[in-house]
Amino acid sequence: MRHTWQRRPLLVRAALPDIKPPCDVEALLALAEEDAVQSRLVTSFGGRWRLEHGPFDRETLPPLSRRRWTLLVQGVNLHDDRAHALMSRFRFLPDARIDDLMISLASDQGGVGPHLDSYDVFLVQLWGRRRWRIAPPGYDQLRPGLPSKILERFAPTESWLLEPGDMLYLPPGWAHDGVAEGPCMTGSIGFRAPSRHEFLREFLADSSDSLAGADPRYSDRGRLQPARPAAIPKDLHQQLFDWAKTWRPSDAAINDFIGRFMTEPAANVFFEGPERLPFKRFVAAMSRYGVRLDRRTRLLYRGNRFHINGETLASQPQPTSAQLLRELADHRQLDAASALLAIADASLVETLHAWAEAGWLHAEPLARGSWNTGTE
Repeated sequence: MRHTWQRRPLLVRAALPDIKPPCDVEALLALAEEDAVQSRLVTSFGGRWRLEHGPFDRETLPPLSRRRWTLLVQGVNLHDDRAHALMSRFRFLPDARIDDLMISLASDQGGVGPHLDSYDVFLVQLWGRRRWRIAPPGYDQLRPGLPSKILERFAPTESWLLEPGDMLYLPPGWAHDGVAEGPCMTGSIGFRAPSRHEFLREFLADSSDSLAGADPRYSDRGRLQPARPAAIPKDLHQQLFDWAKTWRPSDAAINDFIGRFMTEPAANVFFEGPERLPFKRFVAAMSRYGVRLDRRTRLLYRGNRFHINGETLASQPQPTSAQLLRELADHRQLDAASALLAIADASLVETLHAWAEAGWLHAEPLARGSWNTGTE
């Protein structure tokens, strides 16, 4: 990591020798039919690039026997336990940086054209073979008149044919072009890299909401008729200027927003809790099975401050409970022994019950082999 991460590409042969596609072709096509799943179809039939956005009726998609098309399904880890387990194998990087797992299904010669990403990416060959050609940063001119962002110029410096289990890491800005050699399936593990504009836009919007409760308003009682109606009144300008200059968010407000910002679920993520989950039943299940986070849940912490799915835990827990919450965040589960310790703290178990009612975590047996913490 020290010598490679965000510095240079890295090809690892047989990085995941036991790899199997987390979902088969039919399951991926079924996901592409759903409104809550982001999917795209890229074709280059007859040399003409075309981009379509899902959802797709699988009956209208081209057959795999037809060359030059690719179906891209975003956030598969949010909908499939095995895909979530695959992405969890990349937790040698912080959870705050990991974004999602996209899976592409391509027919022979299918691809999306030479392009670049503004974030780090691991490309894992899941099934079939794909040839990757790459070029160092410096290519940013896009071909005009195309629906997708394909580079105008692309002079690859290296080329590799990836087999199942092979993995290619690319830092941000490296141009790359992947072309299927026969039908294939490729996984792309993307990483979050918030821009300053994105962060400050959301922070200012969040801060404006927090200021709405005690909201002074400009007043100019006794105003005389202006000699020049179009001139901004000096006192009005000064009041607005002072509001802008004197507003200073506290360190605590900034820190809490960072946690909410980094755990905010994607717009297409919806949680659905159980219809009814009595507290006593939850505690009994928790003491027997422990608890595990839902695969869509993002739980991060900084010291004793905890943030989950865009919210901040209102009060700081006791030291023992804070340690249990850190264990839950790091391992994405508490075993039955740790759960019993959590039950001893009335405030903590009430919090966990509320999270279970929201569908953020579960206290139930897990199908063997369907999920892991990814912390091995």
